[in-house]
Amino acid sequence: MKRYLIAITLIGGLGGAGIALADDDDCRVPMADWQPREAVQKMAEAQGWTVRRIKADDGCYEIDGRDAQGREIEVKVDPATLAIVETEYEDEDDDDNRGNNKPVLPAGSVQPPANGLFTPGTKPVVE
Repeated sequence: MKRYLIAITLIGGLGGAGIALADDDDCRVPMADWQPREAVQKMAEAQGWTVRRIKADDGCYEIDGRDAQGREIEVKVDPATLAIVETEYEDEDDDDNRGNNKPVLPAGSVQPPANGLFTPGTKPVVE
């Protein structure tokens, strides 16, 4: 009997932990209340975004594309209200480029000096 009681307690505890670990960025909207993809496309264009793909993920619309500054973005949108639930920028997940705005160069390459003599797309200037 004790083993049975211990097993029930463990299963109940694990089930409760699973509910507590549910994502806050999931959308819980019935499909009948979803706005059409065209409305999502218009909302994104109004934000200045270039949309590459719109898909459903975790009950939300997910927009993959670029923002007005040209950065790659992934945005979760509430399908009923079109409110932004979460925004991720592609460079935030890149460990090699975290914390600085310098491009990651291929191995063996050298960053040109920042003295104005070298400008990408032009010939070097000799003074």
